[in-house]
Amino acid sequence: MYFYVKAIHIIFIVTWFSGMFYLPRLFIYATEAGEKQEPEKSILQKQFAIMSRRLWLGITWPSAILTVIFGGWMAWLYGTVPQWLWIKLGFVCALYFYHFTLQKIYSEQQKGIFKYSSQQLRIWNEIATILLVAIVMIVSVKQSISLVWGVGGLLLFIIILMSAIRIYKLIRQRKN
Repeated sequence: MYFYVKAIHIIFIVTWFSGMFYLPRLFIYATEAGEKQEPEKSILQKQFAIMSRRLWLGITWPSAILTVIFGGWMAWLYGTVPQWLWIKLGFVCALYFYHFTLQKIYSEQQKGIFKYSSQQLRIWNEIATILLVAIVMIVSVKQSISLVWGVGGLLLFIIILMSAIRIYKLIRQRKN
C-alpha cells in the first residue's frame, strides 16, 4: 500500500508544481499586457485571467491539497519520521507559504490590481524551482549529503539562477 500512496503523492506533487511554475508566467504575461494599447490590453488581460483561474482553481489548488493528504498518509504508513524528513518538511512548509503568496497575487490580478513588475514576477517565479531542487536533493540523497555541501550547493544554484534572470533582462533590454 505504501508504494501506491507514494506514487499518487508524487503525481500530485508534479501537477502542483506544474501549476506553480506556469501561474507566475501568466502573471507576467498579464502584467506585460498592461503595457499594450486598448483593445489589445483588455483582451489579453481578460484571457490571462481566465487561464489563471482555470489553472489555479482546477489544477494547482486541488493538487496542493491532495499532495498534503497523500504525503500525510504516506508518513503514517512509513511509521517513523527520520531527521532528513523533518528538513524536507521545513522546505515543504516554505513551499506552502510560496503557494499562499501566489494566491495573494492571483486574487489581486483577478481584481485588476497589478502591484509587481514583470521582472519582479520573473524572480518570484524561480522560488518554486529553488524549493523543488532543495526538496528533491534531500529526498534523493538523504544521509549522503552533508549540511555544508547541501547549503553550499543550493546557494550556488540560486546564484546561477539569479544571474540567468539578470542576463535575460539585459538581452530583453537590448532587443527593445
